[in-house]
Amino acid sequence: MARPVAGIICCTRTVGIEPAQAVMNRYVASAMAHADAAALLVPSMPGLMRASDVAERLDGLLLTGSPSNLDPAAYGEAADDAPGPFDPARDAMTRDLIRAMLDLGRPVFGICRGFQELNVAFGGSLRRDTSESEELLRHHAPDEVGFNEMFDHVHEVDLTPGGVLAGALGAGRIRVNSVHYQGVDRLGEGLSVEARADDGLVEAFSARVNAAPVLAVQWHPEWRTGENPQSQVFFNVFGRALRGQSLVP
Repeated sequence: MARPVAGIICCTRTVGIEPAQAVMNRYVASAMAHADAAALLVPSMPGLMRASDVAERLDGLLLTGSPSNLDPAAYGEAADDAPGPFDPARDAMTRDLIRAMLDLGRPVFGICRGFQELNVAFGGSLRRDTSESEELLRHHAPDEVGFNEMFDHVHEVDLTPGGVLAGALGAGRIRVNSVHYQGVDRLGEGLSVEARADDGLVEAFSARVNAAPVLAVQWHPEWRTGENPQSQVFFNVFGRALRGQSLVP
């Protein structure tokens, strides 16, 4: 039997001196291995391809993390000092893909930037101070640490009783990595909180639109997924969603 097909969004990156469509292998490998899915990479090239051209060919969509930030104009803020880098092509493609997939009743899952994109798509906004606010935990490792060490920066989150993650993980509190400078300010309309950090910051949410499940987390379950059973559960749930099954067995 053919496996379901997960669309995975690409970012606009620079390879050498040329622009490229790229996604880190860890997202693709984790989805294929732990959601038991085939994968198709979706380029962020909205001037050459419409979301509707590809949406019907996908059983679900995974919005990945990225070094780039969502342009604040997407949530109605004109911020000249907003930190980049930005990827306007991804902003546009993801916005249209979310709408197209949910109109078709197909699942959309998000990680980090993808979590933030979904919050904005549902009418929410972002705060850009999650690594420096005195009101919050520090949500990113110090800038001087190496790339791998960034993912050693962790904190705990409380899972919402009766939520998808609490049910799938069989837990009320878990430890997650924390590698983000931005996070939820105003939660999008219709989103249900799935997890919060001890400082109150929303770390995961879910929704259901046209029978399509939406689930997104601010942390990075794709990081060394094979070593982390809790991270594997996120992709297990994605695999169930791709197959139209209940998210919690």
